[in-house]
Amino acid sequence: MKVGLEVLLNDDALLKQLEGRRVSLVAHPASVTDTMEHALDALISRGVNITSAFGPQHGLKGDKQDNMVETADELDPVHNIPVFSLYGEVRRPTGQMMSSADVFLFDLQDLGCRIYTFVTTLLYMLEEASKHGKEVWVLDRPNPAGRPVEGTLLVPGNESFVGAAPMPMRHGLTLGEMGHWFIQHFNLDVAYRVIGMEGWQPDGQGCGWPTDRIWVNPSPNAATVNMARAYAGTVMIEGATVSEGRGTTRPLEVLFGAPDIDAGAVLNQMRAIEPEWMQGCLLRECWFEPTFHKHVGELCSALMIHAEGPHYDHYAFKPWRLQALAFKAIRNLYPEYPIWRGTDFKYEYTNDVLAIDVINGGSSLREWVDDRSSVADDLDNLASADEASWVATVREHLLY
Repeated sequence: MKVGLEVLLNDDALLKQLEGRRVSLVAHPASVTDTMEHALDALISRGVNITSAFGPQHGLKGDKQDNMVETADELDPVHNIPVFSLYGEVRRPTGQMMSSADVFLFDLQDLGCRIYTFVTTLLYMLEEASKHGKEVWVLDRPNPAGRPVEGTLLVPGNESFVGAAPMPMRHGLTLGEMGHWFIQHFNLDVAYRVIGMEGWQPDGQGCGWPTDRIWVNPSPNAATVNMARAYAGTVMIEGATVSEGRGTTRPLEVLFGAPDIDAGAVLNQMRAIEPEWMQGCLLRECWFEPTFHKHVGELCSALMIHAEGPHYDHYAFKPWRLQALAFKAIRNLYPEYPIWRGTDFKYEYTNDVLAIDVINGGSSLREWVDDRSSVADDLDNLASADEASWVATVREHLLY
């Protein structure tokens, strides 16, 4: 199996199309070949005229640990080219940045989740390329969450840097495929091409992530394929007061952690509400003490997700519903518990909106959790209709 970067590097005809042109690279630490050569070094060694580079959230080096920690522009000390930050003073490339090249190679490893900001960075790059007459090539990479689709569509009017467009939380596309949908949805006039992967089988062994491919963190807290599979659910904890495991070695692989919640009781309550949403993985009671972030220094009772090993069922596993179920169980057991972070927490710089609503692209999930009379079918029916609509909409854009 070869990712788009490797296909480009091994195709002299493709490389020849870049001759005599100024080329920019959008990359991060996971932008590597199968031998761990970074895209920036590999392209330059093959004679590509790289005149600038861009780093997304967490930076080109991936050194910014937490959310909403910005990166400054810099000069690459080895190749002596400007490295522009798309998570610093700007999120959208400026005209001056776009003037640094003719062709923009977009080589980011994604997690297959709407809220993971690389997908929004792709949209902004396409929009600016359209305005400035530039060309965008996506060097495609696997979606480690595979083809399954889950979650409600973002409600128009709720767009943000973690919600680019009306797509579900778990979108089931590669970034190359998503680019085609963006162009159609937003009616963009842009020179766009996908350097597709060779041999990627989204339904094959590995369920999206090839078993013979080394995992490199695309962001500091995306440490495992297990995290990538669970993320479409666990990311919602960023809008809650309970811990998502930041400050531990396995962040965003737990359903919650808190010093004042009984994880075993929550697990039993989840089984009573809707055991079907717990299928496809194993849940394990555990304890942790965060070294930073929420509940720092406090012993937290938690539930760990294991979407891996012989008990993992790729198509039965529903991380968005599983996380919603955990919230619902907490609400049932602790009716007055302050689950949601308030509007004073400006998630991704939004104002006067609850972080959980920013994350979900609307208020429906929170309202379902907080409504004591709601049942599992209420949320399932809402999400199922949106999921079916999305699958039908993007079917024509599937490349694999």
